[in-house]
Amino acid sequence: MSPADAAGERFPGTWRTNPASSVPLFEQLRLYVIERADNGTLAPGTRLPAVRSLAGELGVAPHTVARAYKELEAAGVVVTKGRNGTVVCARDAAWSSLSAAAEEFAAAAKAQGASFAEAVQLLAAAYDRQ
Repeated sequence: MSPADAAGERFPGTWRTNPASSVPLFEQLRLYVIERADNGTLAPGTRLPAVRSLAGELGVAPHTVARAYKELEAAGVVVTKGRNGTVVCARDAAWSSLSAAAEEFAAAAKAQGASFAEAVQLLAAAYDRQ
């Protein structure tokens, strides 16, 4: 499959990283891919652009894209098949419900005025208590 999403738009479309954000660029890309995979706009089997190609399109260093892809692979969101590229993996229902819970938490944290770092700190504390 080509790097086109369900809307027929070539990945990453008009999306770009936000250099002014406190969230690192690789993390912005990682979160964007996860969001697209979870909501189905990046279908399983979709091949993502090559690291250098996507880096050039986004105006970031190749290392930024490579790190995002590496972390996505470690999380089971994508699989890298050598010269055949990086491909989106199928997601299961448990992951989708966890993603929905994360969306709710993020919305609540933003509504309360928490920064990203504060929200992560709260989540880490809650995770450690389990």
